[in-house]
Amino acid sequence: MSRAMRSRFAARSATITIPGLPGIVLGGAGYAGLFRPVPTAAARAALNTAWQTGIRAFDTAPHYGAGLGEERLRPFLRGRERSDYWVCTKVGRLLSEDPRAVDGTDGFYGAPKRSRRRDYSACGVRASLTDSLLRLGLDHVDMLLVHDPEDHLEQALKSAVPEMIRMREQGLTAGIGVGVNTVDTALRFVREAPIDCVLIAGRYTLLDRRAEAELLPECARRGIAVLVGGVLNSGILADPLRHTTFDYRDADEPVLARARAMARLCAEHGVPLRAAALQFPRRHPAVTATVLGAGTAAEITDSITMLNTPVPEQLWRDLGCA
Repeated sequence: MSRAMRSRFAARSATITIPGLPGIVLGGAGYAGLFRPVPTAAARAALNTAWQTGIRAFDTAPHYGAGLGEERLRPFLRGRERSDYWVCTKVGRLLSEDPRAVDGTDGFYGAPKRSRRRDYSACGVRASLTDSLLRLGLDHVDMLLVHDPEDHLEQALKSAVPEMIRMREQGLTAGIGVGVNTVDTALRFVREAPIDCVLIAGRYTLLDRRAEAELLPECARRGIAVLVGGVLNSGILADPLRHTTFDYRDADEPVLARARAMARLCAEHGVPLRAAALQFPRRHPAVTATVLGAGTAAEITDSITMLNTPVPEQLWRDLGCA
């Protein structure tokens, strides 16, 4: 990696440069078959649509479709200038070929016959990135995150992070961080490790603002970039009359009632709920980018439309977000 590129994604910078559409990253779970199989042609169309709308940043992981998400990025990125796009992947799960693998494992359908094994050791994260680079067809990534280490915190902090620092120094990644669904885990990494980035999923949304009290201010103080994912909370904030899943499970009645009340408030202002939900994280100064979960061309087009839909300040006040 060139010195210029390393400086572009300098450590400890909350202003990591994400090329293309400002503040938008395309997540890789959707086109890797999360919740339903996505044919190869449909995945290719989704990625092409993202590029056409100006998106140049892509977040993926070995976990997404047991490597399928990374493998689908490879032919899409081939032939494009490396400086034109930004790629983030993750460590913590090693893949192995497994003819007995069951379709739908961990919610991914149409995935290759592979099993996942958790490994947050130094050797494990080194092997994970090596495998990811092969699947991606790249010689480095722009961001490398420890993925879901909640049940392996000590090993992740004491073994994975030091090895990730070495890989950052070697130019295999320009930045390191953590990607989680829990605020407490993210805070431990922020306070105990020299990370560049936090990806927090589902915890800074219209329905769940747990990241707001401590995590976002702490990241801002330390100059750590924040990517916010899961902004539709597993679908309920897309349309709570049709989607009743919150945090990957059926929503309880109080959550469902809150989501539907928000939808009514939005309707009174002539704004779709998903427009407010997608735009909400971007209002916080500590948030660097929103990770879109859209997995099809139609969903990506709709997401961009919603991001560009005017939301009046009175609606933000009505939603308690002023």
